[in-house]
Amino acid sequence: MEKLEQRAIGELVAENYRTATVFKNHKIDFCCQGGRTIEEACQKKGISIWELLKELEVVMSEPQKDTTDYKSWPLDLLADYIEKKHHRYVEQRSQEIKPFLDKLCRVHGERHPELLEINGLFTTSVSELAKHMKKEELVLFPFVRKMVAVNHAGEPAPAAHFGTVENPISMMMHEHDTEGERFRKIAELSNDYYPPADACNTYRVTFALLKEFEDDLHMHIHLENNILFPGAIALEKQLKIKEVIQ
Repeated sequence: MEKLEQRAIGELVAENYRTATVFKNHKIDFCCQGGRTIEEACQKKGISIWELLKELEVVMSEPQKDTTDYKSWPLDLLADYIEKKHHRYVEQRSQEIKPFLDKLCRVHGERHPELLEINGLFTTSVSELAKHMKKEELVLFPFVRKMVAVNHAGEPAPAAHFGTVENPISMMMHEHDTEGERFRKIAELSNDYYPPADACNTYRVTFALLKEFEDDLHMHIHLENNILFPGAIALEKQLKIKEVIQ
């Protein structure tokens, strides 16, 4: 049996999402950099692997509150869920956060110039995420749904203008890395979303919304990088093998 420290972080979180809390507490990226082993991540962060393993074992032994097993979902259902829950969240919440950030910059920007940088990073992120999600909705997700449909029907693998599904997936993962890094910078500039002593209610609400936005983005990326994308790659290979046999 593979030792826990040799497990890929993303795979472990895909199996038990409660472990994400442990990694987040230690500022270990489980979504964009989920391919690293626990041992590799601890070495890079200078964290005691034994302490981390103890924390993981505690949460893994607790009864599950959220029993949602996303790994067991059909890929087309998972794509629908990501689009309807996480894509819509980004679209709706970004429209709420942006006016708050603009107001904070006007009122508090002189005393807290980091707000100007946070606003710029968030604005860029929202713009890039909009383009990113549109590519998924118009290109990648429809192809995943088509693969699921032909697999059920026993038909050959669908043709794609992009060659293999690994090509758009590689692009999506690269864009995930970019947004993950952008939000790491926002978290750093905002003192991990902890408002300063002179913060007004709008200031506090805005930082709370930004933290919620980042948490949702982490879950969004996790579902794609660690479950949907590997599943789509595996399904495409399975379809091609069937085609050769037939």
